[in-house]
Amino acid sequence: MNIRLITPAPHGSRAGNRASANRWATIFRRLRHRVRVSTDYQGEPADLMVALHAWRSATAIGRFAADFPDRPLVVVVTGTDAYRFIHSHRKTTLASLDAADCIVGLHPLLGNALPERLHDKLQIIIQSARPLRNRQPAKRHFRVCFAGHLREEKDPLRPALAVRELPAESRLRVDAYGGAHSKEWVAAAQQEMLVNPRYHWHGEIPHAELRRVYARSHLLVLPSLMEGGANVISEAVMAGLPVITSSIEGSVGLLGPDYPGYYPVKNTQALRERLLQAEFESDYYATLVDACEARRQLFTPQREEAGWEQLLQAIQTS
Repeated sequence: MNIRLITPAPHGSRAGNRASANRWATIFRRLRHRVRVSTDYQGEPADLMVALHAWRSATAIGRFAADFPDRPLVVVVTGTDAYRFIHSHRKTTLASLDAADCIVGLHPLLGNALPERLHDKLQIIIQSARPLRNRQPAKRHFRVCFAGHLREEKDPLRPALAVRELPAESRLRVDAYGGAHSKEWVAAAQQEMLVNPRYHWHGEIPHAELRRVYARSHLLVLPSLMEGGANVISEAVMAGLPVITSSIEGSVGLLGPDYPGYYPVKNTQALRERLLQAEFESDYYATLVDACEARRQLFTPQREEAGWEQLLQAIQTS
């Protein structure tokens, strides 16, 4: 098939939406389909559209649905779609989802955020990551990494706040990686570094370098207010890197309700306690490692590719 893959993130962006689209394009080509990735759509012929983000890609979705009403349309739901725009921009977001022949969710609890009438369209395909072996965490410090853009939905300074005023014997350090969405976030991160010697914001780095960060870290922390199925969880699990995360539906869907590394959203003290527990209690740290290892099979590239292959075969035979 000739597939048009729409993402709101432009070419060259290191945003998660672009990384996901590029990975899916690779999968589609491996499955012998032709793919064009773009941020918009001007009516060019295609056998299938796969659109990432129901609200941000709404114009492209609407145009394809109008121009080719008999051709299949797949909409991938993001975290902001499911947990923000379906409320704040309900008409536009639901119009995209109603137009879709298939809705792809990136974590198993995504259906809870959608109207019941859409559930029959929903298919879950969890994002994957390549394995990372020979992880050798730093010895001088207990390294906690945050990988994500500095924007409101990520609650990006929560890990920094959690490592303020720790006991002198703690070796905790937070290294944050990701671009800032505004000058205000740049200023906030820089100010935090001035007053907090345990925190360092490194800005945006290439993915290959980020994998080296995973290799020398002890924990990944995901403090988000909302996620549609964060690929950083996939990457951490496949790197053997245990995760501490806010107890949001997107993370619980990936790690399971009994995962021992949750803390309440925006609760700095609870996050601080989790981080210190991981640093000083070896049994707890081992429990995190084992719990992530138990979920590893969910995040393999083979599983993600099989999910897309099944979906595309169903489209072709329908």
